[in-house]
Amino acid sequence: MTIWRWPNGIASVSVSHQLSLGEGDTPLIRSRSIGPSQGLPELWFKLDHCNPTASFKDRYAAVAVSHMLANNQTRCIATSSGNTGASLAAYCAAAKIDCHIALVETAPAGKLQQMLSYGANIMRIRGFGLEIDTTANVFEQLQRIAEAPDAALQISAFRYSPVGMSGIRSVSFELNEQLSGPIDHVFCQAGGGGLAMGTAEGFLQLVEEQKLDRSPRVHAVQPDGNDTLCTPLRAGDAVGRDVNCTTRISGLQVASVTDADGAIVACRKTDGTGYLVTDEEVWQVQKQLARQEGIFCEPAAAVSVAGALKAVQMGEVSPDSRIICMITGSAFKDPPSMEKLASDLACPLIEPAEVANHLG
Repeated sequence: MTIWRWPNGIASVSVSHQLSLGEGDTPLIRSRSIGPSQGLPELWFKLDHCNPTASFKDRYAAVAVSHMLANNQTRCIATSSGNTGASLAAYCAAAKIDCHIALVETAPAGKLQQMLSYGANIMRIRGFGLEIDTTANVFEQLQRIAEAPDAALQISAFRYSPVGMSGIRSVSFELNEQLSGPIDHVFCQAGGGGLAMGTAEGFLQLVEEQKLDRSPRVHAVQPDGNDTLCTPLRAGDAVGRDVNCTTRISGLQVASVTDADGAIVACRKTDGTGYLVTDEEVWQVQKQLARQEGIFCEPAAAVSVAGALKAVQMGEVSPDSRIICMITGSAFKDPPSMEKLASDLACPLIEPAEVANHLG
């Protein structure tokens, strides 16, 4: 069954311009270990790291680049901490569009190599994504460059690319069709907040279309070193806040508000809230996912699971609830995290005659 459906924002784009690399229709699996060990019989993982470039950002890039094709735009001007850049680089390569990407200073080498492999022109910028003033200054420069008629600014945030980001709503459409019966909670990791915003809006759209009686509660989870929206969401504030980012979780280092305001509004409409987790909690959950569930995800992808476990521990989510956690990116894209995962293990070089003794 094909679940992927083009969102309303792309309706005006002809079929000939709708570019796809096979994104969407990603697996949804029930937890075999972490859930049962925590008394959570309905803990599920949405494996969006199974998308073509190993990231949920392909849902965005497919729509964004299709829209560029429809408008005869031949230059993509983008920013990224890693996954957005890789997705845009791949789809731009398929569309024969020049791709130029400004990267946060801490973008992992694996994601840089992936972008370069697709032929993108990339540059890392000192302080970008970490310092408030630097990040704002870079955004302003890129916006001016992208004003040219042949160019489009592509930032994976509703604030800058609402048409492209409408592709994120497909997560909700898929979840609604993949499970029979109601979903109680969906946990989304947040850097800028676009995933949480798009997921919440997707479920609210299904309610409006009378395809759902109610939306699940959509929660945002952030590392405590990048708390742009979770505390404001929990505190009842109307808007997010800029921060000087200190988290070491690559991919969620977004110092500016970007989609925090929209995510607060959308999550609150679903009765969702915000959760903060430490970097150490994230790394521990990433290891659990690999060794107990066979899910090889980058640290940013484990943030949703860390948030769900914390919500249950705090008594704010019932253990009997049906809980979905987004798994957003592969560990292959973040070599330092792979080294950290395997740091307590060894791979000795042995002689052929020693095999039996070594295994015995």
